[in-house]
Amino acid sequence: MNLVNYKTYGEAHLPPLYIAHGVFGMLDNWHNIAQNLSEHFFVITYDARNHGKSFHHPDASFNAMVEDLKNLIDYFQHPQICLIGHSMGGKTAMKFVDTYPNRVNHLVVVDIAPKTYKPSHTQFIQAFKEIPFDRIANRKDADLAFSEYASDIGIRQFLLKNIESRPEGGYQLKINIEAIENYYLEIIGALEFSQIHPLPATFIAGANSAYIQEADFQDIQKIFPQSELVTIPNAGHWVHAEQPQAFLDAIKNCLITAN
Repeated sequence: MNLVNYKTYGEAHLPPLYIAHGVFGMLDNWHNIAQNLSEHFFVITYDARNHGKSFHHPDASFNAMVEDLKNLIDYFQHPQICLIGHSMGGKTAMKFVDTYPNRVNHLVVVDIAPKTYKPSHTQFIQAFKEIPFDRIANRKDADLAFSEYASDIGIRQFLLKNIESRPEGGYQLKINIEAIENYYLEIIGALEFSQIHPLPATFIAGANSAYIQEADFQDIQKIFPQSELVTIPNAGHWVHAEQPQAFLDAIKNCLITAN
């Protein structure tokens, strides 16, 4: 069994809280949030397969990512957990609940709905495939090369966390870009559910993000009838990074009350 790379925060006797990141993300993106929540929870962040320091595998499907999460939960012998998922991780979290409905006592989905989205990462996939990172001398030059594919410096800084130095010089990718590209249409595609899930569920949206619309939440409530929608002002898709305190307040409000 391949176990994904993980990091823990807090005391093991506290209620377990798992956090699943989005596409091109990694567990480090959630360090500050996890550290803050560790006062109340035993927090486990992890790198999805083909991301960060986790293993590479040609299967990048949600079914595979669900099994990776189950293996990690079983490794820690947690019968039930709280589960936070952002973007791709949010879809993984919803799919996990549908596959193992008795393992989650509160679901938190961050700025994603279980619907199909228009492709918005194709230029980043192209950049990771086309830029000769092995011949790039430093991160400043890597940023310059990536600027042709992404004009926003914040997005570039986020994406360039996916390269690492090589002993012989230059850089290499941490991510398995081929697997991500091969499964990209599934990653942005709609989820299918086998049943309705009445567990407590909180959907957190960024007010400046278009990922969760009012009509989307109506569809969400058909699957998760006990869900609520919390909108964070002055936040886009990376809600937890853009408005960390408001995000933490929302998490604590829904999870600590439940625990």
